[in-house]
Amino acid sequence: MATPSSPRFEHHREALGIGEAAPRLSWKTVAPAGWRQAAYEVEVTRSQRVHTERIESGESVLVPWVGAPLESRESASVRVRVVGESGDESDWSEASVVEAGLLHPTDWVAVPVGAPWDEGDDLDARRPPLVRRGFTLGKPVAKARLYASAHGLYEVELNGSRVGDDALAPGWTVYGQRLRYYTYDVTGLLQPGENAIGSWLGDGWYRGRLGWRGGFYNLFGSDLALLAQLEVTYADGSVETIATDDSWRAHVGPIVRSGLYDGEVYDARDELPGWSAASFDDSGWSPVATGERDPATLVAPQGPPVRCTEELAPVAVLTTPSGKRILDFGQNFAGRIRIRVSGAAGDTVTIRTAEVLQHGELYTRPLREAKSTDVYTLRGEGTEEWEPRFTIHGFRYAEVTGWPGDLDAAVAAGDAVGRVYHSDMERTGWFESSNPLVNRLHDNVLWGMRSNFVDVPTDCPQRDERVGWTGDIQVFAPTAAFLYDVSGMLGSWLRDVAVEQLPDGTIPWYVPVIPAHQMWTPIRPGAVWGDVAVLTPWVLYERSGDAGILAAQYESAKKWVDLQDRLAGDDHLWNEGFQLGDWLDPDAPPQDPADAKTDKYLVATAYFAWSARHLAKAAEVLGLADDAAHYSRLADLVRDAFVAEYVLPDGRMSSDAQTAYALALRFDLIVDPELRAAAGARLAALVAEGRNRISVGFAGVNVLSDALTLVDANDSAYDLLLEEECPSWLYAVKKGATTVWERWDSLLPDDTVNPGTMTSFNHYALGSVADWLHRVVAGIAPAAPGYRSIRFAPQPGGGLTSASAAHETPYGRASIDWRIADGVLSVDVVVPTGADAVVELPGAEPVAVGSGIHSFSALL
Repeated sequence: MATPSSPRFEHHREALGIGEAAPRLSWKTVAPAGWRQAAYEVEVTRSQRVHTERIESGESVLVPWVGAPLESRESASVRVRVVGESGDESDWSEASVVEAGLLHPTDWVAVPVGAPWDEGDDLDARRPPLVRRGFTLGKPVAKARLYASAHGLYEVELNGSRVGDDALAPGWTVYGQRLRYYTYDVTGLLQPGENAIGSWLGDGWYRGRLGWRGGFYNLFGSDLALLAQLEVTYADGSVETIATDDSWRAHVGPIVRSGLYDGEVYDARDELPGWSAASFDDSGWSPVATGERDPATLVAPQGPPVRCTEELAPVAVLTTPSGKRILDFGQNFAGRIRIRVSGAAGDTVTIRTAEVLQHGELYTRPLREAKSTDVYTLRGEGTEEWEPRFTIHGFRYAEVTGWPGDLDAAVAAGDAVGRVYHSDMERTGWFESSNPLVNRLHDNVLWGMRSNFVDVPTDCPQRDERVGWTGDIQVFAPTAAFLYDVSGMLGSWLRDVAVEQLPDGTIPWYVPVIPAHQMWTPIRPGAVWGDVAVLTPWVLYERSGDAGILAAQYESAKKWVDLQDRLAGDDHLWNEGFQLGDWLDPDAPPQDPADAKTDKYLVATAYFAWSARHLAKAAEVLGLADDAAHYSRLADLVRDAFVAEYVLPDGRMSSDAQTAYALALRFDLIVDPELRAAAGARLAALVAEGRNRISVGFAGVNVLSDALTLVDANDSAYDLLLEEECPSWLYAVKKGATTVWERWDSLLPDDTVNPGTMTSFNHYALGSVADWLHRVVAGIAPAAPGYRSIRFAPQPGGGLTSASAAHETPYGRASIDWRIADGVLSVDVVVPTGADAVVELPGAEPVAVGSGIHSFSALL
């Protein structure tokens, strides 16, 4: 008997307040091995009306909505049942409920409200306010929804209770064109008669300090304001709306200052107990100042919000040589510390965070100008609990000063807890092997991703930067898409990439753009980074099966490749202009990370060919035959020009460096068999000559291992993986890393921090090797979009005796588990219902299998 899951809508984990009027549906089916779907039925119940349709199709991922589109605020209950090829029908699935948000600008009546004394340009007069309003409910309530956003960050309270559990809302988007709002079910927080709603506000990305070299304030606006609309539906069907307007009131709150880089200063003596309760007297508060916001710019979320997903207790309380007390959480992460403390009014606890220690002391130089300091002043009334609201830090260590009482005893009692924050994506990928160091490397990759997927894909969580560098996520996206369901989050971020794209097709180095960018990184075309417009949508399509992502980003991708074409000119070589090239080549000087061994224009032309090829593939998927033919021809021309310019007659390359060969081989630019074999042999020789040390930067790191595998030099790929001397992946592991570093030698062999001013210990780009671990070491990869077909092809090596990987595909859990004993490779695979697979073992012919559990063995 087949059993379908309750349906999912688009890529939402939660389907309250979505922005799609006709959301596509997906479900997973558990059925006997070999069962195949021939048809499905969808039942949609809305306003007591039931609509049912049967569709003759084997599809179960992102299938079209049935019936009329949803209206704003409308909800529907949806369930499915499936029909097998033999005509057998399943029972109906459990129902899922979807509810549309505010789909039209005219749905909004709220205006932004903030403090009248908030002089946005005067840093001394911008203490974050509280805003509130009381209201009366005179009839029984059937349901209530709160739609909320802000210029800045917000946390809403209703009748003294926190609304939702999201953090740093509404997140970071290109605020002028796209300001996200969230929807909350607040029915249970309302009460008959008198009620009150209020909100904390914080600067956040909107007007807080952003950028390095001192940074800038007010980059997206100078006001700090809540935009909220509480809609109460009474039992009799009537609706009352309590929206932010000039009837709200404002007052100074206990937050003195808050910033994403610098931390939060909080004076509990200024707390106003019960300020968001109905009984609170706000007659001493000031009328709010109202602002403006074009409601056409308000958008519903596509991905999950930031939340606390884990709590970490300190593993040690250290005393430094200078006598300072430091909490060691044993793990580098992005988050905040929650404290419980008792003391006298005016006692002040100061917490400074950092990633590393040097000479036994907290080492803050890698933070550059980020203060990363939280300050709490006690009110002096019993046990007080506090966690910053509107900041986030990247750290492992926290220096604590001013703690009243015994810090060791407090930590033992759980009074200082690390709270891990990131976008609350669904975990979808797992890996393990017989090598503990490789397993720790994979754990580090996972933690690096968690630390840097904080609403946007950032470069690092600790210093005065934390921006969405396009090249970094471009190389890491395949790994990210295995470990977590990133389709919603990255799909949303790619919309911002398209918004920020210049009319000529240029993709900024990071998105959202910090408007004062010209002081550090003028927007100009750059390979690897700009190619995110083409390659990352393709990765999401490949891993999720969602052609809608390709369609949404196609014009942006096309503009980028057309720009590359114009810049390259008739010779099809992109060999002019500024490039970052193989950024952070380990041999580059600490203060000149673009000075790599591989010619930056070789890198640019290789990426031009690769993006043109993928744009052609995207056009083919979307049924754009003319574009597919055009960009396929262009890719061939660029490939031929690349070989003529950069590949020598003997198969060597003009840049005799690992990245040059890796790009040429992985991007299929060298197709002549003799030249390809010679280039592959030279790449393997370079690895051996370099004593298996890594010799690539960002442009080479995600292609190097695959290039070696493709030319039957897998032993060299394993040699690179397992090398423990600097620079290598395991060097950091041996040095005690718990996340992936920005530089191969962020910590030098003498245990001092790299002298470069750009040094992070939590940065995912160099962890993109994990995609190779999943696909080659464990041996699981999509053979068709969305894993509709799976390739199981483990290639053991490096002395590993076992490896396993599992991935929650759109069809269900797929997995592989292999072991070697007495010269025999034993492999177990699981194929979910709705998918099929090909199993390719060393020395054996490929075997096609259907859904179910399958076991194989091969002699090695």
